[in-house]
Amino acid sequence: MTATSDPAERLALVLTEGGLQRMTARVLAALLFTEQETMTAGEIADALTISSGSVSTALRSLTGIGLIERVPAPGSRREHFRIREGAWATLMSNQNAVVTVMRDAAEQGIAATGPDSPAGRRLAEMRDFYDYLWREMPALIDRWRADRAGAR
Repeated sequence: MTATSDPAERLALVLTEGGLQRMTARVLAALLFTEQETMTAGEIADALTISSGSVSTALRSLTGIGLIERVPAPGSRREHFRIREGAWATLMSNQNAVVTVMRDAAEQGIAATGPDSPAGRRLAEMRDFYDYLWREMPALIDRWRADRAGAR
C-alpha cells in the first residue's frame, strides 16, 4: 500500500480479530484506503503483495456480503471494484438474520432450562437484547440513511 498502509493494516487486523478472514480483511482495507475510485484485482494483489487467487477469493466474499461491487470501467477489459455506496447499512441490515438466530437460540435455551433458573435469567437477558436490536435496527438504519441524504 502507500503512506496509509499502517492504518490500513491496523484496520485489517481489527477486522480479522472481529472474524473476517485475514486476506479478505486486507483486501477490504485496501479498497477503503485507496485514493483511486476503483481497483482491479491485479492492482490489489500488487498493492498487498498477495496472490491473485487470494484476491479473487476475498473479492467474491466481499461482493457476496454486499460490501463491494464490480463497476464498469470504459476502455478496460479488467473488472474494477469499489466499496458499495451504503455498504455499511446493508451489512447491518443483513445482520438482522444473525440477530434473529441469536434471539431464537436464547428462547430455546430458556425453554430448556426454565425461565426462573440462573441460566434461564441470563438467556432471557440475551433474548431481550437481541429482540431489542431486531426491533430497533431497521429504524436506526433508516435514520442514518436520512441523515446521510440530508448531509449531501
